[in-house]
Amino acid sequence: MGSTADKVKGATNEAIGKTKQGVGKAAGSDRLEGEGVMQEAKGHGQKAVGEAKEAVKDAANKAAAAANKKL
Repeated sequence: MGSTADKVKGATNEAIGKTKQGVGKAAGSDRLEGEGVMQEAKGHGQKAVGEAKEAVKDAANKAAAAANKKL
């Protein structure tokens, strides 16, 4: 999966998780609220993976550009 897809899935899971937390809190459902916390945390992780992939790709592109300039 590419960096953009990871970041989009992460943002989606964060939003769904926050919604579940709110609904769980309003309904008095500890289970739903807990699921929301876990899904939001999963989203944070997915976004971090996407950002790391993007950083690695950017670094590789900069190194390749610098190598091409020296030729």
